[in-house]
Amino acid sequence: MSETTGPPSGRPALAVTVGDPVGIGPEITVRTLAEVGTSASARGVVVADPAVLRRAAGVCGLDVRIRALDSWDLPEEADGVIDCFDLGELGETELPWGAVDKRAGAAAVRAIEVATRAAMDRHVDGIVTGPINKEAIWAAGSEHLGHTEMLGALTGVTRQNTMFVVRGKKIFFATRHVSLRTALDQTNADQQAAAIREALTALRVFGHDEPRLAVAAINPHGGENGAFGTEEIDHLLPGVERVRDSGADVVGPVPADSVFHQLLQDRYDGVLSQYHDQGHIAAKTFDFDGTISVTVGLPILRTSVDHGTAFDIAGTGVADPGTMRSAFLHGCEFSHFADRIRAEYGA
Repeated sequence: MSETTGPPSGRPALAVTVGDPVGIGPEITVRTLAEVGTSASARGVVVADPAVLRRAAGVCGLDVRIRALDSWDLPEEADGVIDCFDLGELGETELPWGAVDKRAGAAAVRAIEVATRAAMDRHVDGIVTGPINKEAIWAAGSEHLGHTEMLGALTGVTRQNTMFVVRGKKIFFATRHVSLRTALDQTNADQQAAAIREALTALRVFGHDEPRLAVAAINPHGGENGAFGTEEIDHLLPGVERVRDSGADVVGPVPADSVFHQLLQDRYDGVLSQYHDQGHIAAKTFDFDGTISVTVGLPILRTSVDHGTAFDIAGTGVADPGTMRSAFLHGCEFSHFADRIRAEYGA
């Protein structure tokens, strides 16, 4: 395919990366694609060295054929076949399972680069990413903190955010990988208004034409009018009012001990959580395997597992593929919004 051609005919296509090739990523990927087969609304093409997938299929006891591809001119699908865009990074080299290795880190980085380029060039409708090991990618020379930062650099985007999806409900984050103390220091009315607008935009892009958003409070009982803290009065409420005055359906701050329950009761389409664990605990306690991550703000669709490489069980064939299955199936569902994503975020 040339860089000007659209995605393959027939079902949408998703480029799937396994993450670190000596973690559980290859196992949960082959299990997912073997299980889903040709029944999903999009097809998956793994970006990896074929030998990595063959080894994973072996430890999982799967009777599948790994079909190596050297272009995005995709062949007809076949039952019992997992298509693999040959990365050409490791060849037949078998690295030790469950150990930090710069060669594995280099392969993980290269796969992300290839999959992202394929999505930018519209050979595929999005990407689904498996878990990487940060020590391994750093050993390989990457200077990025993780997937999200790498994807931002590859797509030319300086600001991205995370949207958790769990059983159709969305959770956003005003702050992410910082200490709680730093998260509190970063909180102000401008930051709140920006995060609210980003969340509302993402909800519209992903199918909520008239989105309803709740903003979670920080302090117990929403601060009890300043008795338990003034962040709600000083920062959160002014941010909410600023956006609500423009006509948006946004409420809050709502006490965090009830806002996620209300989300499940369908009072809102999404919740803006104030710090990392506030949203993570709610989503993962409700449905750990069903919680997946979508990076919003990128000009391409990206869904992802939200767990690590589990080096302690890698290579044993026992890893649960539930989160990868959810990430892939949500990618299939959201692939229908690929044009909206490109239009909103700039591809």
